[in-house]
Amino acid sequence: MTQGKSFSARTLDTNALKSFAHPLRLRIYELLDEHGPSTATRLAALLGQNTGATSYHLRELARHGMIEVVPEMGRGKEKYWRITPGGFSYGEPDSDPETASALEFLLDDLVRQRGEELARWREEEAGAPEEWVRASGFARRSLRLTPEETGELRDEVFAVLERYRALSDRREVESPAPRDPSLGRVVIHFDVLPVGAGRGTPGETTSPGS
Repeated sequence: MTQGKSFSARTLDTNALKSFAHPLRLRIYELLDEHGPSTATRLAALLGQNTGATSYHLRELARHGMIEVVPEMGRGKEKYWRITPGGFSYGEPDSDPETASALEFLLDDLVRQRGEELARWREEEAGAPEEWVRASGFARRSLRLTPEETGELRDEVFAVLERYRALSDRREVESPAPRDPSLGRVVIHFDVLPVGAGRGTPGETTSPGS
């Protein structure tokens, strides 16, 4: 029991970025996020891999602090793994070509994952319990803001997300199993995109003939 304990998000260092930019490790991380604590054997079955391969990649993820063993679960040598509480960020672009390439790979995978999750919810929404449909939402806004205002908006939204992430993390650590049946896995997508910034002022239009 770790009631009241808080967890802080961390920025992945260069070595962690390079290690995480691996298709199978990303998939293992996604499965732990979706299904909760799991063993190398169960993950191997879900992935169509052998246990030796999943065990190796689990150890690599753990070596960089991405996942950890759940001490309250497992018997003997059996280990249950979970995502390390606190979350993480990728940080700023790096000048090292190898690190920059790993970051590009991770960001492209993030876009892929978001698209799949949105499409999945659109398919599942019709059969979902009414209370979850009412609680869900899609939103898009196009605003005229300065870079300073855009940064303030981002930070305010992140602060709200951080508050609920901390609540979720405490539940994961205090009661890893069985899970409260009223809880659901809720995915939040949030992007702040200054579209057109590569051509000058975002949203700037050019008159014909100019």
